[in-house]
Amino acid sequence: MPAVRARRNPSLGPSRLTRRNRWSERVGVVGELSVVELIEEVKPRLRGWLHAGMAPLVFAAGIVLVSLAPAGEARAAAAVYAVCGLLLFATSGVFHRGAWSPRVYEALRRADHSNVYLLIAGTYTPIVVLGLTGTTRTVLLWEIWIGAGVGILFRCLWPYAPRILYTALYIVLGWSLAPAFGPLVRHAGVAVFVLTLAGGILYTAGGVVYGLRRPDPSPAWFGFHEIFHAFTIAAWICQYVAISLLTYRLL
Repeated sequence: MPAVRARRNPSLGPSRLTRRNRWSERVGVVGELSVVELIEEVKPRLRGWLHAGMAPLVFAAGIVLVSLAPAGEARAAAAVYAVCGLLLFATSGVFHRGAWSPRVYEALRRADHSNVYLLIAGTYTPIVVLGLTGTTRTVLLWEIWIGAGVGILFRCLWPYAPRILYTALYIVLGWSLAPAFGPLVRHAGVAVFVLTLAGGILYTAGGVVYGLRRPDPSPAWFGFHEIFHAFTIAAWICQYVAISLLTYRLL
């Protein structure tokens, strides 16, 4: 990717210029940044705080869910969901808050983007296992996890794929449960279905904001990426309640 000269911008404070220079020194080209690195470095001050703050809450909620789930497949599915959620929010918080060396930055970036696929598959695991039956359950579970595996491989091998492409793939995998909406309503109930659907809509809305980079209300403090993170938190809460209803009805 071509490099661009990091020119002094009067709108950036000394601390931001210092961070930019530190990054330049790490890559061995003082004052020169790739376009992607420049964009990532100049980020809103609240970047990452939403997910960083959410991580301990997800951890606690996961412990409650797993502890109260009946032994067997319900507890195993709840554990998968809890771990995937914690990985996403914790990794995202660490990645977006820190000032990392190029090697660590690239590793965290790949993990952060790959965890989206894990969250999708991890969320659908208890919904499918507890809310569906028979062949539909088996086929959909395999489909979701194979899709997540392919997505993770894609993000690791092509980390700088076009934003619109990998965002679209997130959304496609996220709606892979749609063909089973009918059976889900019958077996899991209307409340679980509505909450699952609401979560999917919120995730999709966040994905659209992320893909389009709009709206971007305050690039210095709370930009499009923070709106995206807010949508993911609201979506996670909706689907956590849905999974809790599915799990606790077995008690």
